[in-house]
Amino acid sequence: MTAPTQVSPVPPADLPGTLGALRAAGHHYRTVKQEIRDNLLARMRSGEERFPGIVGYQDTVLPEVERALLAGHDMVLLGERGQGKTRLIRSLGALLDEWTPVIPGSVLNEHPMHPLTPAARALVAERGDELPIGWLHRSMRYGEKLATPDTSVGDLIGDVDPIRIAQGRTLGDPETIHFGLVPRTNRGIFAVNELPDLAERIQVALLNVLEERDIQVRGYQLRLPLDLLLVASANPEDYTNRGRIITPLKDRFGAEIRTHYPVDLELELALIRQEADLVAEVPEHVLEVLARFARAVRESPSVDPRSGVSARFAIAAAETVAAAALRRAGLLAAPAAGGAAPGAGDSVVRLEAPVARVGDAVSVTSTLRGKVEFESGEEGREIEILAHLLRTATAETFRGRLAGLDLSGFTALVAEGEVIETGELVSSAELLRQVGTVPGLAKVLDRLGLGDAPSPEEAAAGIEFVLEGLHLTRRLGKDVTDAGRTVYGGRD
Repeated sequence: MTAPTQVSPVPPADLPGTLGALRAAGHHYRTVKQEIRDNLLARMRSGEERFPGIVGYQDTVLPEVERALLAGHDMVLLGERGQGKTRLIRSLGALLDEWTPVIPGSVLNEHPMHPLTPAARALVAERGDELPIGWLHRSMRYGEKLATPDTSVGDLIGDVDPIRIAQGRTLGDPETIHFGLVPRTNRGIFAVNELPDLAERIQVALLNVLEERDIQVRGYQLRLPLDLLLVASANPEDYTNRGRIITPLKDRFGAEIRTHYPVDLELELALIRQEADLVAEVPEHVLEVLARFARAVRESPSVDPRSGVSARFAIAAAETVAAAALRRAGLLAAPAAGGAAPGAGDSVVRLEAPVARVGDAVSVTSTLRGKVEFESGEEGREIEILAHLLRTATAETFRGRLAGLDLSGFTALVAEGEVIETGELVSSAELLRQVGTVPGLAKVLDRLGLGDAPSPEEAAAGIEFVLEGLHLTRRLGKDVTDAGRTVYGGRD
């Protein structure tokens, strides 16, 4: 895998077109690390955001990354899955100059003021200031490889091209080499994801790239001073315990930076809001339940801590809950068997708007269990464990959001043996009809951030949350019917 953007943008017409014009414009050659250092310092001085889209690392990881970049260090990011390592690595490309000059046709992206190969040096000497130059966008200066056991030295570094040998070139001629991903990212940033998965003999091939900045192919050495920033990611267990990264390679990284999951609930919520692609409205209290749920799963002794629980767990949970709300809205709009569609010939029929409720979160315990690695003794209890943790998260959110409110109006709804039915396919209108006017409902909806004039669907979401919270705090009874409806009533 190479750069995410494969089609280079068209350079502006006012950029210099020859080496002479480039010199006249006052351009000076800088290494990649100097370029990144200068641009990072410029962003610091201007107050511009340095790493857009990175949540939760402002006071922990990012200062370490900035120190490594300012020092000109290659770095390895250590962290469990779903901690944003790849997102952070890819964001480094924004610190490169938007456009950089290159010798046209050079597979090594050679700078016209700093040619590397004999052919490029000869071309510059021959054409001088009349040498045409091209411009490379920073999106094309990022290369990435997911390390897999079948990765070869040829993939990363290069190999001898037998066709060129057959054409008469000698074995020592650099023109006989088909360069791999690392040299082709010269004057850019190259990332190796999951570095421990590279075979040890492949890791050896990176030693010279990291320290001496040259490459060796098929027994002969090319003195090509590669100019790149090498960044790798790894799981801490693989990196430190299994010995799957050779010691000399670890020693050549200038910085080892530990990543982490969001340190507090607000950061977990901010990450969900930023990343989740929601197809329906998900109220804040439901998002908080899911954020607390993800954190509870992460901290559970039943879950293998070495694998971690990805931030994608909470994101996928929010998307699943939104989809459940959209499904409810779609099914409630469907005509009954043999009947007309709602609203046909009757303009006053109101369709259900998709708004998620806390009851919709139940579905995530089955659909997301594959994202969690449980301890070996918990086989067969996965859904039971997740369901318990979801209930705990709901109760914590209920206490945190509605503590101190008088909720006796809700418990009074079932005081005379009455029951309230809700569920996945119970419409908001039906739920509101059962509840009627409840003392204290306005304060509840205000605490939940649903505003002074919530829609019927938002009000129903708030009411269902209160009912579930009262059940979890042992003030209401609850039963689930064979039809899948949830029935709240008095405690026996």
